[in-house]
Amino acid sequence: MDHTLTLTDDGRAVRAGWHGTWRDASGTGPADGPAELLRYVYQPDDPQLESPRPYFHPLRTLGGDLVSLYRPHDHVWHKGIAWSLPNVGPANFWGGVSYLRGQGYRQLANNGRTRHDSFREIAAAGDCLRLAEDLTWITEQGETWFAERRRIGARAWPEDDCWVLAFETTMRNVSGTEIAVGSPGTEGRDNAGYGGLFWRGPRSFTGGRVVTPDGDGGDEYMGWRGPWLGFAGRHDGHGRASTVLFADDPGNFSYPSQWFVRSQPYACLCPAPFFSAGHMIGDGQELTLRYAVAIADGDLTGGDCGKLAGRMDAAALLGGAAGLDSGASR
Repeated sequence: MDHTLTLTDDGRAVRAGWHGTWRDASGTGPADGPAELLRYVYQPDDPQLESPRPYFHPLRTLGGDLVSLYRPHDHVWHKGIAWSLPNVGPANFWGGVSYLRGQGYRQLANNGRTRHDSFREIAAAGDCLRLAEDLTWITEQGETWFAERRRIGARAWPEDDCWVLAFETTMRNVSGTEIAVGSPGTEGRDNAGYGGLFWRGPRSFTGGRVVTPDGDGGDEYMGWRGPWLGFAGRHDGHGRASTVLFADDPGNFSYPSQWFVRSQPYACLCPAPFFSAGHMIGDGQELTLRYAVAIADGDLTGGDCGKLAGRMDAAALLGGAAGLDSGASR
């Protein structure tokens, strides 16, 4: 069977499908046609309260199992995997309420949005794809604070029953003044250092297993620092397992990252570069961060994750698609 990634762009979302050996909904596959591995929604129609921003959902394994959740009722601003920052100066580019030191959470008129401006490149060939995108970060009051260049890559690794997503952002401060980027943790809320490339897992992953180089566990790994972190969970219905593995990049200022992770009351994780300390970005200055994410079939062990993380070089994955034919810019 043909093993290729295919792209479809409908003006709102880029969809990537995998032609290969995958299971259909009944688990008996392979099925006819491509399985949709990821959908990158770059022009969401979310309300201002949810800080509209591009996101990845759905995300599926090569075996066809869904490993992301969209707009859960408990936190409607959680959307698959998204680059989301709750404390950007006084603005909120995460969605919903903001945490204020000494006051707790409050709903403020500060929910900004991240606007897609254009694709510099949309390309796919063989087992890899590449996107290059320009975006603008705009406050609820209409002020432009950041110009962002974003690179996204994906490559299928069928020999490891997984595919890998690479994500890189370069945010340039165009506000005219210095901006501090932090988290509710830097505002005084204990173990609330969330903010970054945030993943919300499916409901059935609640109570799943957190996997680290130091061992397996659960919520005790909140705030743990290390080069990679995985989350293994099971699916309703057929009972198969999948593992989502994030790898920090040695070039990031916060490496090895602290991690925001929960197994209860719901499954989520993110490498959290602003978990315990804010980061100042001066006017005209840039901040670049990159990560790699493996979406794997199976209940991976710590050894499995360590071997996989050793191959997950985000810069190489992004560069590995070089030479592909580019699509039209939008």
